Amino acid sequence: MVERGVGVSRVSWVVLIAGFVLASLNLRPALASVSPVLDEIMGDLGLSAAGGGAITTAMVVCLGVLGPLAPLLARRFGLDRTLMAGLLILAAGVMLRSAGSVPALYAGAAVAGMAIAVMNVAMPGVVKQHFPSRVGLFTGIYVSGLVLGSAAASGLMIPLERATGYGWREVTAMTAIPALAAAVFWLPQALRRPARSEVAPRPFAQLLRTRVTWYVTVYMGLQSLTFYVMLAWLPTIFKDAGLPADQAGYLLSLTNLAQVAATFTVPILAGRARSQVPYVTAATLLTVAGYLGVLFAPATLPWLWMIVLGVGQGASIALALLIIALRAPDPVSVTALSAVAQSVGYVLAALGPLLVGALHQFSGGWTLPLLAGLGACGLQLAAGFLAGRPVTQAGTGAPPGTRPAEDSPSLA
Repeated sequence: MVERGVGVSRVSWVVLIAGFVLASLNLRPALASVSPVLDEIMGDLGLSAAGGGAITTAMVVCLGVLGPLAPLLARRFGLDRTLMAGLLILAAGVMLRSAGSVPALYAGAAVAGMAIAVMNVAMPGVVKQHFPSRVGLFTGIYVSGLVLGSAAASGLMIPLERATGYGWREVTAMTAIPALAAAVFWLPQALRRPARSEVAPRPFAQLLRTRVTWYVTVYMGLQSLTFYVMLAWLPTIFKDAGLPADQAGYLLSLTNLAQVAATFTVPILAGRARSQVPYVTAATLLTVAGYLGVLFAPATLPWLWMIVLGVGQGASIALALLIIALRAPDPVSVTALSAVAQSVGYVLAALGPLLVGALHQFSGGWTLPLLAGLGACGLQLAAGFLAGRPVTQAGTGAPPGTRPAEDSPSLA
């Protein structure tokens, strides 16, 4: 614990916050920077549509498959050094991806995906370690950074090409710069000796036997599934409803922007509460309302549905990551829970766009796919109710929402 006021100088505190914020901004740009220039990449390297899509697919698969590396690295080297390694590997992967050959493109995408997977899993543990009494606030900060980093990367690629005269290789390689900047600011944390609690061995199998682990994991996966369904298909749904292609794209951007307000404010409020169930319920119901608007009136007040959907989905991802940090008693346990929830969750989420696409092809319309999405929202609400319930243990002095119960993923 290195929170301000416990032997930490003002300069050290500022450097810590700056490194943390910069790290959060690097959790999505490597992913989001591909789609704006995908046509250029495919044309330059002679890739098919499937080959172009495989760039992002390789990275998303890594998010699910390679997340378990994070607790292993954290146990061996400490959370701070694990995050530092993730930033450096991310920069290397981005540079390799931009080298200009097909093998380098896919290898770099996989390396960058591995780095993001490790950082995704490590961040809740970093919050628990450095800001244990401000988990809600700093969860909100880093999830907001995640959303803003994604929006900035997707929005800046084409303007950067026009302003600099560079091609896709150079502008996508530029996403290595914020990763290196974050590494510089995080270096003081990485150089300190890891705390004993960071490296003590923990029985990982015990984590898998606890009910809370699977409540949190299912909630994480389902809220990601309902998000990626809309991310993948929303512009197509709007175009099929008669809206122009550019307006469909703007509406998708609007829902992403609406997430920012929710990702920052909701964890602060929910982190102070004994139970996160009311927040989980409200977030899911807003997501349902957005789905219903798209289903029944996609061309009527579409901007309203996108704001409602964005607030609901932004609150949902922020609550999923907050609950991970709250439901485990120490940074190592948080990292282990994060590994399970995010690895299994992203694999589950990857099925959503595929299933919706298959249902659309089968039915010839969007009613059946969106009804399936609403069914997933119902399951999300049930899982969120179980994951968001307070866990208590008599005799602990932990803040509300952080105390492990008998079936909580305490690995001590």
